[in-house]
Amino acid sequence: MATPQVQTVNTTADKAKLAASIALVIAALVAYYALSKQGPLFQWLGLLACLALAVVIFLVSESGKALTAFAQDAVREVKKVVWPARKEAIQMTLYVFGFVLIMALFLWLTDKTLEWFFYDLILGWKK
Repeated sequence: MATPQVQTVNTTADKAKLAASIALVIAALVAYYALSKQGPLFQWLGLLACLALAVVIFLVSESGKALTAFAQDAVREVKKVVWPARKEAIQMTLYVFGFVLIMALFLWLTDKTLEWFFYDLILGWKK
């Protein structure tokens, strides 16, 4: 099955929405620091209000709609996943830990053998 070609059309209105969203994020930061004399409550209210408005404007843009559709598709796919039972998950975790322990021991023994071979036998550098 061939995947359809995705075409992105950026209209002037969509670009304006994205620019307004970015401007509101910047305004949120400016508001946070500009309202420092009014106290932390007004700082946070200004910051959160501007950020919330920026998110709303972004979500009505084409990019926001595409992101929302992607998130919905991702959630739908995660719901299709068949998760392992608890017993199976524990067994697989123990297999991984066992394999890591065996590999760590193997690499340590290889390192010590090579160290002994090169430094003690070939170069004669006794510790």
